[in-house]
Amino acid sequence: MRAPDTPPGLPGPAAPSRPSRVPAPSASPSPPDAEDHTALVDAVRLRLAETGDEPTPARVAAALRSHGRLLGDTSVLGVVRALRSEMVGAGPLEPLLAEPDVTDVLVNAPDQVWVDRGAGLEEACVRFPDTAAVRRLAQRLASAAGRRLDDARPWVDARLPDGTRLHAVLPPVVVGSPCISLRVVRSRAFTLPELVRARALGPEGARLLEDMVEARLSFLVSGGTGTGKTTLLSTLLGLVPAGERIVLAEDSAELRPAHPHVVRLETRPANQEGAGRVDLRDLVRQALRMRPDRLVVGEVRGAEVLDLLSALNTGHEGGCGTVHANAAADVPARLEALGSTAGLDRAALHSQLAAALAAVVHLVRDRDGRRRVAEVHVLERQASGLVTTLPAAVFRPDGVLGSGPGWTRLRQLCNTPGKGRGARCGHG
Repeated sequence: MRAPDTPPGLPGPAAPSRPSRVPAPSASPSPPDAEDHTALVDAVRLRLAETGDEPTPARVAAALRSHGRLLGDTSVLGVVRALRSEMVGAGPLEPLLAEPDVTDVLVNAPDQVWVDRGAGLEEACVRFPDTAAVRRLAQRLASAAGRRLDDARPWVDARLPDGTRLHAVLPPVVVGSPCISLRVVRSRAFTLPELVRARALGPEGARLLEDMVEARLSFLVSGGTGTGKTTLLSTLLGLVPAGERIVLAEDSAELRPAHPHVVRLETRPANQEGAGRVDLRDLVRQALRMRPDRLVVGEVRGAEVLDLLSALNTGHEGGCGTVHANAAADVPARLEALGSTAGLDRAALHSQLAAALAAVVHLVRDRDGRRRVAEVHVLERQASGLVTTLPAAVFRPDGVLGSGPGWTRLRQLCNTPGKGRGARCGHG
């Protein structure tokens, strides 16, 4: 049989030789495929759980040997990384949470992870092996927050040790995969110049809000979910004079104003026996006994609206908080609905509201995902006794300030004698 032609420059076929007596080197352990890798990780996880050991390379290698598996260094380190990813921090979501511009991370399914970097939701490249991995992460995060998440209590709303807001829900309450929602809380509040640079408001709007805080006006920041209410309120509280004492009452401690004298109170759920619950209304009552110069309710969402309005009617000027509302004009109706949960009738609620609050700052989220201040309303009591809002300042998407029918009233409030320097307000 003719040998094949040999390409130029390459040696021809070697002459036949007798088999060598030197044994061939043993083959190095082959890396496991994806399914085998997942099974190995699960087996090692169970082994380490039984012994309570940390997933160090030596302990992982020992656990693999106990299962009759011998892997190379690279494969062992891969198992170590997979285990530490599940056992430490937010697992595979940790790199996303570490990005400075990320505000939200959402897990809808193992292959559906979304992230918001301030310009709307976009799909991330992170993937989970299966729904069981998503469930394990949700339960571990809940445990880190001191909460329970299982079939008997299939949802959790809590704050992680680093301040990140966690919400998770398990099937069958959610169809398909467990869902995880993480809201990132900045380690420090934005400054007003930073918000101006981010186009959340214009220079005239910044001066107006600064004057409202200095004039000790009581106000609510309203808007939909994710519009930046907490972010803006944290910034405004940083403008409070350093000699004043701020007492915060929050369902989940998210406000982090840059202020030297802040007391932070946070609600507590009931324990497994159903005892020990501390709700927001309890916190507002306790805050009143703590000599606050500014009483702040992180989010008014229930019967605590009665205590907040009562506090603002007893000499606690400059109080503020946030409330969910579709528009500033809807805030009185929203507070009316919340007041009904405290047994407050409509007439009484509007009487308290008229005397307690001065203004509403409303935020929106544009279609491009940008959060911005849209308008400032003042409150006005009608002849019927009901309170409505009146637009005082309306901001275009480019931040330019336009005055509304309530502008004169807002200027008067900011210039009230004994209430600070008085407003420049950006207009004449």
